[in-house]
Amino acid sequence: MGLYFGTDGLRGVVGSELSFDVAYKCGNALSSLKNSPTVLIGRDTRVSGEHLTLAVASGVTAGGGHVVDLGVIPTAGVAYLTRKLGADYGVVISASHNPKEYNGVKVFDGNGYKLGDKEEERIERCFIRNKINDFPAIGRFRSEPNYYKKYEDFLIDSATQNFQGLTVVLDGANGAACRIAPAVFRKLGAFVVASNCSDDGMKINDACGALYPETLARRMKRYKADVGFAFDGDADRLIAVSKNGKIIDGDMILYMLAKHFKEKNRLNADTVVGTSHTNMAIERALNKAGIEFIRTDIGDKYVLAKLIEKGLSLGGEQSGHIILKDLHSTGDGILTAIAVADMIVEKGKSLDELFDVTPYPQVNINVPVFDKLKVMNSQLLSHELAHLQASIEGKGRIMVRASGTEPKVRIMVESEDESLNRSYADRLHSIVKKADKEV
Repeated sequence: MGLYFGTDGLRGVVGSELSFDVAYKCGNALSSLKNSPTVLIGRDTRVSGEHLTLAVASGVTAGGGHVVDLGVIPTAGVAYLTRKLGADYGVVISASHNPKEYNGVKVFDGNGYKLGDKEEERIERCFIRNKINDFPAIGRFRSEPNYYKKYEDFLIDSATQNFQGLTVVLDGANGAACRIAPAVFRKLGAFVVASNCSDDGMKINDACGALYPETLARRMKRYKADVGFAFDGDADRLIAVSKNGKIIDGDMILYMLAKHFKEKNRLNADTVVGTSHTNMAIERALNKAGIEFIRTDIGDKYVLAKLIEKGLSLGGEQSGHIILKDLHSTGDGILTAIAVADMIVEKGKSLDELFDVTPYPQVNINVPVFDKLKVMNSQLLSHELAHLQASIEGKGRIMVRASGTEPKVRIMVESEDESLNRSYADRLHSIVKKADKEV
């Protein structure tokens, strides 16, 4: 990670950590890295989306680049169209799962892949000096709000089954999935109940979507639906809910799709990629099914890098980022939902029947801190963490890391002993707060 970029692009409270000037510099840097690039820009529904779109677009055009404004569209839609239309870059204005006051800037290359750490560092170095072209060598701007239909067609074509007879509840998080997800599932034959599918940017991720699947579970019960899918603000995450109201996270989706794809000879090298957060029970169940499991650092771009390195086809995170590499270049919540629905229809089984693993209990605590880097470098924390890891070795796992997108330290403790997990997590919580106050 660089000075500005975290694990998923630029991110921050609009007007504070993420200003018009920073967004402008990011756009301008793209015109410094390539001569007269074509840059696609899409956004979610946040009220600051237009503001930051104009900022990035101004930076691009000032340096001689050309901008195509896609309007409101999922992150994966921008990645798809960047590759499909032969653009040089795709930019997404979104803060994903974060609250409405946040926003962010994600950048994709011409192949639809998120920029790596080194490429983001190159962008940051361009922040030092603006590139301003003289007339007439300035760029052009045009709006193409109907291009999303090309992405919609791609999603529909990815399905292998007709969903007629399937009742699906979709929670759009009042974000970028609101228009496309219901339309796609209806065209595939499903009876769709669209929930939290407003384009009101003040309601994005507000007690709804992938971070609040219990909201979806309540709607499922009311409509006696077969399956429910909850997306986040930019629709690159998916959390599902089963017919009986069980919340199905990214680990569980990864496991079921891996087994299904292996049966259909669609799982390259019979191997999947997860992260350091993936539940140990999932790893062991995959191994028992003859599927190798590889861990990476947390962050879907690290999962993707490993998929590319090893020539693999499936990877994902517990948070719901699932990458179907044979179909797309990035995590796509709607595409994943279609794959899960395909599996349900083809097998004639519910998610309750398909998921046959008992995950180990995990305790996850997100601790707001003033200086996450100081905390992570604290000798106090290092000493306590080493002590606890030694005592849990062979029985479970402990992970403490700085958030890549927020001023928080994230704690995870996992073992078959839930009371032990809670005890260790609470101890580390206390140590993190104490380390944050150290002078």
